[in-house]
Amino acid sequence: MPDETAPQDLTLSSAAVGSIQRRTVGVLAAGQVLGGVAFGATVSLGALLAADLSGAEELSGLATASVTLGAALCAIPLARLAARRGRRFALTLGNLFALVGIVVVITAAAIRSFPLLLVGVVLIGAGNAGNLQSRFAATDLSAPGRRGRDLGTVVWATTVGGVLGPLLLTPGEAVGSLLGMPELTGSYAFSIVAQTIAFVLYLFGLRPDPLQTAQRLARERPVAPGGVVEDDHPVVARYAIFAVAGSHVVMASVMAMTPVHLSHLDPANVTTIVGVTIALHVFGMYGLSPLFGILADRWGRVHTILLGQAVLAASLLVAALAPQSSLAVLIALLLLGLGWSAATVSGAALLTESTESLKRPRRQGFSDTIMTSSAAAGAVLAGVVLGWVGYGGLALSALVIVIAIVVLSPYARLSRV
Repeated sequence: MPDETAPQDLTLSSAAVGSIQRRTVGVLAAGQVLGGVAFGATVSLGALLAADLSGAEELSGLATASVTLGAALCAIPLARLAARRGRRFALTLGNLFALVGIVVVITAAAIRSFPLLLVGVVLIGAGNAGNLQSRFAATDLSAPGRRGRDLGTVVWATTVGGVLGPLLLTPGEAVGSLLGMPELTGSYAFSIVAQTIAFVLYLFGLRPDPLQTAQRLARERPVAPGGVVEDDHPVVARYAIFAVAGSHVVMASVMAMTPVHLSHLDPANVTTIVGVTIALHVFGMYGLSPLFGILADRWGRVHTILLGQAVLAASLLVAALAPQSSLAVLIALLLLGLGWSAATVSGAALLTESTESLKRPRRQGFSDTIMTSSAAAGAVLAGVVLGWVGYGGLALSALVIVIAIVVLSPYARLSRV
């Protein structure tokens, strides 16, 4: 049996590529389960910790902004590393960033340092840039008719960790008290364990590396077993980047302010209500992603993007019409996650399909940078808008982006994907 990482990869059969792809998707899915624990905890606690340490609710949006800023700063460098060294190297480095970030956040809470908290959250965001690459890694060796499904499967796996993270807030506080951890940081103890296991999994499980294998096949054969294609449609790719980034801004800006808004509605049960609401929101983000992937493969990438915009619009209208109802906010956040999922899964598939294989890491990294940096700016502005026109006004303001994505969709219809 030849070594899987040797040059024999260049002569892999379709069956061998399929076997590598199935194993890769399994490893990436397991890694996303583990990585989602830290993501879910940070989404839930970031704004609360920022408000507590800064003493100003207006600065609470800086926590979410810092997560997205960290992802924006590292998306292109990690993509370049992936292009040179493979997905395995980029993903394990992202795990290390997240682990260091979690330790810094706990330290910041212990010494009550708001600037240090933001540094730690930026590092966690840098780790999230690696997690974002996982969805693209799922398509490196995927057949054209399965790209959406494979991508959706890996995105779906984040559901487990992402939903579990917020639900660990209350038990995490008990564990944190036993360990002597600062208030509101107990659930990060679970995150440290999960990120460490994910690091080991990526280090030993992604062999052979899917991106390096796909690039070797592309150089050897213009159309390789496993569906490597060489067509390039830059206009379609630009629309895909805009649709993904815009949908992410809508989701991040509203979601970032929700914990603060809910803390005013029910101050006595803030950790419980925030935990449940964000858990359902994260479930919406990832729980039906395989379905949206199948829709993107069968119904079309653009149709599924537009479906996502319709769901996002419904979410924003619910939030705008009943901002003082905890139940309405919960429903709005669930719909917000579902709309985001439909748009980003199909948008990422559209970007991959419209880009030739050798350009994919660079363009994917650019997409993640635009997505996360735009969301960082949106989260900061969301705090200002919240203080100015309230939660309902914030939701209505986000509708402008949804309308723009719909209006510009004809640019993507020039393609057949």
